[in-house]
Amino acid sequence: MNDIQVLLIEDDPMVQEVNKGFISKVKGFHVKAIANNGEEGIRLAKDFSPDLILLDVFMPKKDGLKVMYELRKQKLNAEVIVISAAKDKDTIKMMLQNGAIDYIMKPFKFDRMKQALEKFRQYRESLKNEGTMSQEQLDQLLYAEQVTKVEVDLPKGLNEFTLKEVINYLTVQQQPQAAGEVASGIGIARVTARRYLDYLEKKGVIVLDIQYGGVGRPVNRYMIKT
Repeated sequence: MNDIQVLLIEDDPMVQEVNKGFISKVKGFHVKAIANNGEEGIRLAKDFSPDLILLDVFMPKKDGLKVMYELRKQKLNAEVIVISAAKDKDTIKMMLQNGAIDYIMKPFKFDRMKQALEKFRQYRESLKNEGTMSQEQLDQLLYAEQVTKVEVDLPKGLNEFTLKEVINYLTVQQQPQAAGEVASGIGIARVTARRYLDYLEKKGVIVLDIQYGGVGRPVNRYMIKT
């Protein structure tokens, strides 16, 4: 019920199936509708107001750039990730200038799609409530990958993609998180989350906050170091 509703605008049936399959593998995302061309995509976007639109560039009736113009003109409250074979800088620049939050070039692997969707989820979660942000919080949201101190040569059994998922998850949390909460938040086992958290603590990226309750053992919670 709380899944992120996705509109897929793509004219190639085979690519539609691949993208739909990739999206369905990422927890919390649901493809509610698929449009076969730009005009249909705009109509569906108006009909059900998706949270996220995955948009191709080369399409019949209306290409991706014209769709972007129309979406912004209509002031539809949906973010757009472009998925296209277009590699020329002019197209990329125009799509980004008109509000695309990510640009994935075909062909691509599942991990790249997952990365884009998870980044959107964190972005959405961090901005969904009213209030203010500090410059540090905003920098961590926009430049999480650049400001972290993670080394590339990870210990055996850890991978860079999951490590970044843990970092991105913690970056947008307002309160310190336990290993179980991190595991549930990004869809991994608790013991796996604990290994990544221990590594990040040793590297100085996160800090440990030991919280003592009433009866029982203290709970280790973690937060991004500021």
